[in-house]
Amino acid sequence: MDHHKILNRSIAYFEEKYPVPATELEYVDLFQITVAVILSAQCTDKRVNIITKDLFQRFRTFDELAKASQEEVFGYIKSCTYPNNKSKNLVAMAKKVTDNFKGNMPSDVDLLQTIPGIGRKSANVIAAVGFGQNTMAVDTHVFRVSQRIGLITKSKNPLEVERKLVKLIPHDILTNFHHWLILHGRYVCQARKPKCGECGLKEVCQYYQKPG
Repeated sequence: MDHHKILNRSIAYFEEKYPVPATELEYVDLFQITVAVILSAQCTDKRVNIITKDLFQRFRTFDELAKASQEEVFGYIKSCTYPNNKSKNLVAMAKKVTDNFKGNMPSDVDLLQTIPGIGRKSANVIAAVGFGQNTMAVDTHVFRVSQRIGLITKSKNPLEVERKLVKLIPHDILTNFHHWLILHGRYVCQARKPKCGECGLKEVCQYYQKPG
């Protein structure tokens, strides 16, 4: 298996199919992308964007959210997955940013992971989307698609996938590639019924080439 052949074909295909790769979460600033990313865990971007329309009318800054009660936040996000846990984390996140970081969200991935509600995947997304860093956040789409098409060998966990992809993919397109894998996984290389007939990677895809 030639990982670099698959990589080069993927880059060419993704650049043509998704010329402007970006998150589908709707936001206008660092506060909003942080909240949206926390809400997006195991929840669709479409649902998050519905929820945040009213949420962002009520809360516009980390300081405003830090002063909120968990109950009030729950009222805005109750249609999201795990609303109890997320409402608790959102208030705790805002308090930590306000108290420990003087209201300024840190850009360092390791520091971001010290904040409630922000794991490694979310930290990488915030660093990439909020701060313009080239990072590789591994969600379910990235985890599935990168291994299915054969970019990397089978891996046990998201961190292992992240490390392999960072080693393989040119650093200056890491974030774009993250978005490409998500978009491809969401609309073409879907989990249960991948749309192989309309995929431009059939000639190199290990899943498609596999007998049977």
